[in-house]
Amino acid sequence: MKLSKSVVELRQEVRLARQSGKTIGFVPTMGFLHQGHISLVEQARKQCDFVVCSIFVNPTQFNDPKDFQGYPIDLKRDQALLEQGGAQLLFLPTVEEIYGPNFQSWVTLEQLPKEHCGEFRPGHFRGVATVVSVLFNLVQPDIGFFGEKDFQQVRVIEQMTADLKFPIQIIRGETVRESDGLAMSSRNVRLSESGRVIAPAIYRALQAGQELYRSGERSASRIQARVLDEIGKHADIKVQYVNVVAELDLAKCERIESPARVLFAGFLDGVRLIDNVALT
Repeated sequence: MKLSKSVVELRQEVRLARQSGKTIGFVPTMGFLHQGHISLVEQARKQCDFVVCSIFVNPTQFNDPKDFQGYPIDLKRDQALLEQGGAQLLFLPTVEEIYGPNFQSWVTLEQLPKEHCGEFRPGHFRGVATVVSVLFNLVQPDIGFFGEKDFQQVRVIEQMTADLKFPIQIIRGETVRESDGLAMSSRNVRLSESGRVIAPAIYRALQAGQELYRSGERSASRIQARVLDEIGKHADIKVQYVNVVAELDLAKCERIESPARVLFAGFLDGVRLIDNVALT
């Protein structure tokens, strides 16, 4: 696996791959990788000839400076995992390399970021959409790979890609979970021992809503209430929101008549956790 730290180096390596007729897959990350990230790299390796990954802790998507400063970093471990997963090029830029001294161009979406995480993290999706747009412009991949754990983020990126006419296919990777169901996340390491025991209750609650849907229930409010009842059995989990939404526009549903998701965000041990399940 080659390492590029500058835009010039990155573009040179990508150009060589493109000139060789290779299809290019791209997996952007913020590092401190887990098997969820690596599953995307492995998926990219199966579908593309040349796999580019990036590690960049993007400051513009953190609305809490303490959260940004406390984000875990382990580059040596990350590089080893990416190489084992089949990545061929790692882009490792600095903040200055991405944003420069007078950066003032931002990508904003009107509707998809308004509710859910966007309501509680102002500016977050502007930061996400902007940095992904910059990375797309630099790498110019054929396919971009993104995990479904942050479903609102996936939809923002899909919409942005379509709206800005990037010639890039977006492929979703299913949420990868620990053996007890907890969605893998770089933030999980910040949970206490007792919090780590409690955390899988989030997924069990979402599954309870999923099972209610599978039994024939189509009322979003009843499914939402079921999830909240299950989570309510664990006082240490502080719910920020549980929303039942249409997959396409992320609008809250009253009655489920199209593909839908249950989205969760909350806090445990002061750590913000998110998860979701499809209503199928």
